[in-house]
This record gives sequence, C-alpha cells and structure tokens, in this order.
Amino acid sequence: MVKVAKSEEKKPISVIIVEDFKLTRVGLRCALNANEDINVVAEAEDATEGLKLIERHKPDVVLMDLGLPGMNGIEAMVRCKEMMFDCKIIALTSHDRSEEVLAALSSGASAYCLKDIDPNKLADVVRDVSTGVCWIDPMVAQMTLNALPKIDNIGFLPSKSNADGRVPLTEREFEVLKHLVLGKSNTEIAKELIVSVHTAKAHVCSILQKMCVNDRVQAAVKAVKEGMV
Repeated sequence: MVKVAKSEEKKPISVIIVEDFKLTRVGLRCALNANEDINVVAEAEDATEGLKLIERHKPDVVLMDLGLPGMNGIEAMVRCKEMMFDCKIIALTSHDRSEEVLAALSSGASAYCLKDIDPNKLADVVRDVSTGVCWIDPMVAQMTLNALPKIDNIGFLPSKSNADGRVPLTEREFEVLKHLVLGKSNTEIAKELIVSVHTAKAHVCSILQKMCVNDRVQAAVKAVKEGMV
C-alpha cells in the first residue's frame, strides 16, 4: 500500500518590526498578531539590531521605520539588498514627503505605509507584499503626484530604449498607469475602468514592457519621477 503524505499546513507569514518607539512597536505587534496567518517573530529598535535579526530569522516581511536613529531606514533597506536578504520590506513612516517615498521605493521597499494606516489594511498589505505584490498608500501617492510638475505631452513616457527617447502608451494604458501610481490592484483598476481583471492585467503587462521596468512599483516610480501623471 502506498502511503500518502499529509499536506503541510501553510506557515504564518513571519514578520520583523524595526521601529524605535516602543509604544508603536507594541501596537504594530498586537495588530498583526491578531491575525492567525501572521506572526511577528522579532522586534528591533534600531537598524543595526534589525539587520542582525533579519539575518538570523530570515522573515518573509520586514516593517521598517524610515526615521530610525543612527542608520536610517532607507540606508538599512539598501544594506538588505546588498546582503541579499530574501525578504519583502514595508517602509513605515509618519511622513508623506514625495522625495522620501521615491527614495524608499528605489532602495528596495515593496510598500510604503503611513503609521496611521488601519490595522486591518496593514495586515492585508503584509499578505500582499509577502506574495510579491507592491503597494503604495493612495494618500501618499496622491500627495507625491500633486507635488510634481505637470507636462502637456502625457501620451508618451520617456525611455532610453527607443532612438527618440519615448515609448508610446495608448490612452487606456495611460489611464491604467495613473491607477498604478495610486497603488491600486488589478481588481481595483478593473472596477474603476469597468473592464475585466484579465484585461486590466494585460494593460499592466503592456505598460511594464513598454516602460522597460520589472514591476508595478518601478513603473510608478518612473512615472512619478518623469512627472508624467
């Protein structure tokens, strides 16, 4: 008789919190541990200790405060990339400065959240980020867009891939790009544009290809940096 191995139960998403304020750490830990599928395995009050814990525990997700004493959160994220730690990073801050958002995303963050985010939403972001999804707080994205200059030629995005330095986007793709910058998922984009999720996903894939980027966050960062939306 052939024995069939029992399927292993899915392990909770392991999380490390790097935050210098104890009260905030406690609040984050309690909020996340209230979910059966999320487990906060360690906490650190500075980046140096945080990097040691990340190397030791190899978590799925790291909540990284940007305003840490000594080595700040952005520097710590760069170190994570240099040390090739296989974890997703959620940049957590009380600030909403556009330059800080871009710096965090360019340094390896998969998500950018304000500290007043709803606990249930934060849990959802942790789940999404753990699977490779990128997310930007819509309020932060909108503030970032408002701070940037607008240009008239919105039908094209600059790119080094073409001789003329531009990549043409269709009108619908430009609409999708604006929603990408606001941190919306394919499902949310489909709902906004009244199309199927499959169609929304196809538009996103086309945009990534034309912009010569690897993921949604890179597309959003490039669009914001170029002042295209």
